[in-house]
Amino acid sequence: MHTTGRALSWSGALVGVLLAVVTVSAGIGPVWIPPADVGKVLLNAVVVPTGVTLSAGGPELTTTPLFQFPVGELQRQIVLQVRLPRIVLGAIVGFSLAAAGTVMQGVFRNPMADPSIIGVSSGAAVGAVAFIVLPFALPWGLGLRAAAFVGALLAAFGVYLIATRNGETPVATLLLAGVAIQTFLGAVVSFLLLQSGESMRRAVFWLMGHLANTAWADVTLSAGLVAVPFVALLAYTRDLNVLLLGSEDAQSLGVEVERSKRVLLAGSAVVTAAGVAVSGVIGFVGLIVPHAMRLVVGPDHRVLLPTAALAGASFLVATDTLARSGSAEIPVGIVTAALGAPFFLYLLRKREVHEL
Repeated sequence: MHTTGRALSWSGALVGVLLAVVTVSAGIGPVWIPPADVGKVLLNAVVVPTGVTLSAGGPELTTTPLFQFPVGELQRQIVLQVRLPRIVLGAIVGFSLAAAGTVMQGVFRNPMADPSIIGVSSGAAVGAVAFIVLPFALPWGLGLRAAAFVGALLAAFGVYLIATRNGETPVATLLLAGVAIQTFLGAVVSFLLLQSGESMRRAVFWLMGHLANTAWADVTLSAGLVAVPFVALLAYTRDLNVLLLGSEDAQSLGVEVERSKRVLLAGSAVVTAAGVAVSGVIGFVGLIVPHAMRLVVGPDHRVLLPTAALAGASFLVATDTLARSGSAEIPVGIVTAALGAPFFLYLLRKREVHEL
């Protein structure tokens, strides 16, 4: 089958899986809602624009629902206002981490690479913990998530600048610079935690990774921050395939190696920062999901990147559902680590982790 056809077929199947996971997840909680009723609520939320009306506040778009299934108002409110924002945000975060992990493993030609390898997660941690612990305020009313986002991008681009010499960025130098910066920023986080006092609990909870207290505004902002760089990453999947051959071979095949690296690294940094900023540090999604999907769909990034991203979305929604379905909610980062580490060891024992 043609590459585009394979990508569309696998992506369509994984979209179906994601919708099924979302439907089941939205029904799980203190108030159980059957999947059929959740489906009705979701279908009732689908609207089409029918016109524009003028009001004192300006023009307003009028819409009409496509479906009008009978559903209780309490069920509708629980699904649409309480559970669905968190579920959709979890899907976006899982999508972004898995996409970035796929790109990082390709750029570094290293199966152990993940989104944090260029310091994004560590930078976000410094920004978030500093905002929690230190008495300062960001301009324009920006809060914790903006601090984490800015910290993530500063760390990532700092690593890139340190590793770049004479317009070239050797992958080995970038990797070593990332390790050094991660270590340094980890020390900064530890120091801030020592000074945190009563705010330590909040800081540690953020560092564990969670999706609690999510609103639709968070979903909209994160989706916008992830969408544009992800499209750029998709446009460079052919270059990513060629980069697996090495810089010299890629250059001889017509790939502008340094420009492709810049786009791939910048896009990965932004999508990772967008995810980490709203969820805290969630490990193993960007490491395990690309591995699993590579075993299923193969190494062609034109197919692997979109499918791994969609699989990451389903994976994080499922693990977050597990994290919040017990008698006491636990951070989803704990669940992903508890599931991811044994799975990765299984792959190692089965010799399914190879050099790329």
